[in-house]
Amino acid sequence: MVNRVSATRKKVPELVLFGEAVRQRRKELGYSQEAFGDACEIDRSYIGGIERGEHNLALINILKIIATLEMQPSEFFQALDRPRKKLRLT
Repeated sequence: MVNRVSATRKKVPELVLFGEAVRQRRKELGYSQEAFGDACEIDRSYIGGIERGEHNLALINILKIIATLEMQPSEFFQALDRPRKKLRLT
């Protein structure tokens, strides 16, 4: 089941980062949202929601998107990496 973020709830930062990474790569490849949705076999309006961080996707859709972006999953997810916080020992 896909969960849509309501207008009153805060967006999940990880979903926003995922959506931003999708949008950036989609644009680099010259896809419109509609053409990208067609290539992924995912509705264009759903792609828009993904890019805005409004959808918590199923793994199969994540893999479809990454394949259409012509990337390996490990390569794509580097865009979501954050610096690790150092553990403080006191």
